[in-house]
This record gives sequence, C-alpha cells and structure tokens, in this order.
Amino acid sequence: MKEIILPYALKNASDHGKANPKAVLAKVLGERPDLRSRAREVMAEVEVVVAEVNAMSSEDISRKAGEHNFEKTVKQEKGLAKLPGAVKGTVRLRFAPNPSGPLHLGHARAAVLNDVYAKKYDGRLVLRFEDTDPKRVDPDAYEMIRQDLEWLGVEWQEEVLQSDRLDLYYKRAGELVAKGAAYVCTCRQDVFKALRESGRACECREALDSPEAFEKMFTQYSEGEAVLRLKTDLAHKNVSIRDFPIMRIVDTPHPRVGDKKVYPLMNLSVPVDDHELGLSHVLRGKDHILNTHKQAYIYDYLGWEKPHYIHYGLLKIRDVMLSTSEISRGIKAGEYSGWSDVRLGTILALERRGIKAEAVRRVMLDIGVKQTDITFSWKNLNAYNKEIIDPLANRYSFVETSLDSPSILKVKDCLKFTAENKLHPTANRGVRRVALAADRQSFLLNDSDFSGLKKGAVIRLMGAYNVEIRSVDSNVAEAVFHSRSLEDAR
Repeated sequence: MKEIILPYALKNASDHGKANPKAVLAKVLGERPDLRSRAREVMAEVEVVVAEVNAMSSEDISRKAGEHNFEKTVKQEKGLAKLPGAVKGTVRLRFAPNPSGPLHLGHARAAVLNDVYAKKYDGRLVLRFEDTDPKRVDPDAYEMIRQDLEWLGVEWQEEVLQSDRLDLYYKRAGELVAKGAAYVCTCRQDVFKALRESGRACECREALDSPEAFEKMFTQYSEGEAVLRLKTDLAHKNVSIRDFPIMRIVDTPHPRVGDKKVYPLMNLSVPVDDHELGLSHVLRGKDHILNTHKQAYIYDYLGWEKPHYIHYGLLKIRDVMLSTSEISRGIKAGEYSGWSDVRLGTILALERRGIKAEAVRRVMLDIGVKQTDITFSWKNLNAYNKEIIDPLANRYSFVETSLDSPSILKVKDCLKFTAENKLHPTANRGVRRVALAADRQSFLLNDSDFSGLKKGAVIRLMGAYNVEIRSVDSNVAEAVFHSRSLEDAR
C-alpha cells in the first residue's frame, strides 16, 4: 500500500510545502477506484506515509518526487466502447452546447464522454457554442458553461462560437445555391407543407435557385417571408427530409453580432463546422439520427468526407427540472432562487448539493454510448458520491424534525457533562464537544426516534448518558437521568 501512496504524498508536499492527508487520499482513490471499498484502511496508511514525508527536508522531498512520473493517465472505463476508425493522435471531437443557460445533468453525458475519448486517443476536443438563434442566447451562459465544464474536469483545446462564423455559413450556402442545390422559398408554411406531403415541388424550387434570389434574403425579405431550402428527394419516405430549410431570417438582434438577420439552421451550420473543424468523430443521441441523414446531403453536395457518427440511446432523468426555458421563467417568477437552486438538475445545483464532479463522471462513463435508452439512477450517483466523500467528510449531527412542532426530550436531574463524538470514525481529526448543563437539559430528537419512545424505557443519548422516559406527549417527552454506563441502555 505504501508504494501506491508515497508518490502522491511526495507530489502533494512538493507542490504545497506539506502533504495534506485528505488531498493525498482523494488522489489515491481517484486513480485507484478499486481501493474505495477499503477507504478507512487506506486513510490510516495515508496518515502514516504523510507523516513520514512531512518529516523530510524540502530537498529530499523534491528529489524523491522527481523520481516519479506524475503524468496523468486516462483509464478506459469498463464497458466504454472503442471509437470506430480511431487513430491515436488524430481524433477530433466536439461538445456543442446552446448558450441559453448553464449546463444540466443531461449535458454532462456528452461533455464527459467526449472529454474521456479525446484524452484516451490523445486527441483534441473543441468547445463549440451553437448560438445562431438570437432568441435563445443568454449572454451570461457562455461563461457559466465554461465554468460548468471546468468543474466537471472537461478539458478543451479549441473554442469557437458559431455567431463569429456567419460569413462562413453564408459562403457555403452560396456554394449550394450556385450548384443548384438550394433555393429561396417564399411559400407560406401551410402551402409548402401541403406540397411537401404530396411529394410536389413548389414554384420557388426552380424560380428562386439563383445567387440573386439568395442575396434578397439579406436585403429585401423580413422574418417569416423567406427561407433557404436544400433540394433533396421529394419522394423520400420521411416527409421532413423533403427540401428541409437550412437558413432563415430572424429580426431579433443577436447579443453578440447585433443586427445580422440571416442565420443558419443547425442542419447547415453543424455539418459545415464539423467539416471545417476537421472532426473525426461525432457523439450524439439517437434522437439526432434524422439530422444525420439530413446533414449527409450537405456533405454529398460539397464533396466532403463524413465523420464517424456514434448515436447513443436517450437518457431519461426524473425528479428534477431540466428545461432551461422553464427554469429561467421560474427564476424570474421567484419560484427558484437561481440556477443553483437545489431542486434543479443544473450542474450548479449538483455542486451546491455536495455532489462531486468525479461521481458525475463515473455515472456517465457507466452509461457510456450504449444504444439502448436508459433511466438515470440517482441511487448510483449518490453511491459513488458517498464513496468519494466518506473518507474525507467529518461527521456532524442532523435532526429531522418539524420546525413548527419539533420533537423535544426534556431531562431532569442531569449531571454537568461534556459530550464528545469523534469527527471521523477512522481518521484522527479530533472530537466535537457539546457542553450539557446540570439539573435540566432539553434535546431535539428525530421524529422517527421520538415515535418509538415508551414510558419506562431507558434510552441512551449518543456520546452522553442514559435517561429513563417518564412521560410521552404529542411532541414532548419527559425523562430523568438514569446512568452513564453503556450497558444500562442495551
């Protein structure tokens, strides 16, 4: 065990002057998850090794630390599938959130999996903000998302904002128009819908497939008057694939680019960016399979090689609010205190609840890229979190009782006494002391404990003494001091 702990103790001491047992333990358990079930045993050994290291001179610590290789290794988690066609050093992936608010638990899956795969294959991860809908952009969300990713341990090497790339999308859209592959459509939605469902082309398909018609989207039309459509198969069995739109006009000012009004839809901007950024693999939910088919038309028209697509099953997350728009509305209405309200499923809320990032990562790696739909297990998340914090967390008391009508135990004939309880059952971190007065003393009890009180019973107040119950009312029980001996309460 010592040979496992020593390198981390030396590194911690080298970085901070003195090694911290809690920090060393966290590092050991993070790199060796197989030891978590033996956390108490490991902590005891950590304290011994840390004491030895802290007794060394700074020169010895630096010398010995230099003998070890601390380069971070990324382990392939059990069940995590290999990327098809992946070549080490050439893998490029992306995480592409919409900056309408901070990240939530559902986003963590894609963020963590892309991060792990990029590290596993010595690849690069691109953070791409998909912000081409001015109506759904929160200017504060960009930085909130960055901070959420940092908390999750996600590392990205490149960052792009789609709102900075509008000219690129205009260029590629213009190429499609010039090829006769796209056209401006000014049909009313209901008219086009009827034509599409019957497999017929609208008049715009041939009349407005020129660069001049495309230019009018920037100079003549307003929101709702025209869209740019891609020419596909009008007989395609999936109606939504028939001549789907790839650009539209939005009159709402964009927080970053002002009065631009022509914006790409995702089935143009996404394939353009995936190609221009040189992505080798795309991880996405199977709810995007239809979009993958649509985007294939762009690749084929422009003669591009497609990336490898990995479609995973849907993740159902129950018992928390995830909808960014609903959360935003609730915050404005005073229903939620903010994005970190513990009732929410945001990353900020999880952090505030005491959930550790490593626990989230482990759950998402367990889920992986399986194609079957899965329901998120809060039980698994909490179990992982307990494993992580149990060796590190001091123990304190919590009394589960009503604030309006608390369960109270009143004791007479008490001895003056200072109760002591260890701050941790295994680590030598001292004790928590509570001074108890002589003669009379009142205690708050858990409602579940109070409901089990019976007249004449002898019970023990943990870390203190035994009392004999004399009476039990609706929420108040009275007792007298009985003894100090633990045996008397058994």
